[in-house]
Amino acid sequence: MDALATLLDGPRARGAFLLRSVLTPPWAVKVADLAPLTLVHMVRGDAWIRTDDGQARSLSCGGIAVIRGPEPYVVAGDRNTEPQIVIRPGQVSTDVDGNELCEQMDLGVRTWGDDPDGAHGAGSGAGEEAALSAVMISGTYQMRGEISSRLLSALPQVLVLAPDAWSSPLPALLSEEIVRDEPGQEVVLDRLLDLLLIAVLRTWFARSEAKAPAWYAAQSDPVVGPALRLLHDDPAHPWTVADLAARTGVSRAALGRRFTDLVGEPPMAYLTGWRLALAADLLREPDATIASVARRVGYGSPFALSAAFKRVRGLSPQQHRERIAAAASS
Repeated sequence: MDALATLLDGPRARGAFLLRSVLTPPWAVKVADLAPLTLVHMVRGDAWIRTDDGQARSLSCGGIAVIRGPEPYVVAGDRNTEPQIVIRPGQVSTDVDGNELCEQMDLGVRTWGDDPDGAHGAGSGAGEEAALSAVMISGTYQMRGEISSRLLSALPQVLVLAPDAWSSPLPALLSEEIVRDEPGQEVVLDRLLDLLLIAVLRTWFARSEAKAPAWYAAQSDPVVGPALRLLHDDPAHPWTVADLAARTGVSRAALGRRFTDLVGEPPMAYLTGWRLALAADLLREPDATIASVARRVGYGSPFALSAAFKRVRGLSPQQHRERIAAAASS
């Protein structure tokens, strides 16, 4: 498994929030839900995504945006339209004064907005056209995991893929599935969202403007790439630089220099960071003990994991777990 595949295995949707929005111009929605990652697909109409730093990105019909949280942003049909709707934590929608709109704007299965017909007629005379409502699908990952944080740190706050920049059947499939109300549909939508995210990020990282992180570029190196895959495939193995060098067919010194030059840190430091990222993610599971997590990420005892965790992250595994619980309850 390559480095990108392993990192993309982290943000796996579990009950993701998916919504089809139908909004009549002029429209603008401020998103302040604190979510770590959201995908937005414009099914009909165009939009602008504005961030608090004053930047604005155009999202044309058929395009997809990936927006990294938790900073707020505005999605609007026009660059200058002020928000009329606010999406708050817990995916609660209100007007700008805080009055709830969830029930008022409910349009059926995972559909929400102010136009029940999906369009708003401008007239029926000759030469007159309907002013169609915008339709967009948003998929929101609602939990921040430590592995996905490693990936999210490599992303800009907003990335946009124009419809002519890639080709995939996934957006159309998601459009069909999001309005179905069948047994197990939430799981189907979770997996579709995961696949769409992977497809978008794979396309994005292949582009020159993506400024891919060092670990992504290094995976194509004939020496460092195989070493990274070995570490990601089996982090619990008692790896040494000598072992990795033997597996990749170079000397210890050559592997150490090349790995550090391309990845930005020595192999064993990278392995420690990866193991602790895995451990932090596994500690989110309520039934996982510190001992079981230690075994899965390559530490011989709970004490060894705790010592490494506190040395690198500044808190113990138990304190990390308590912080997660406190954040979830708030």
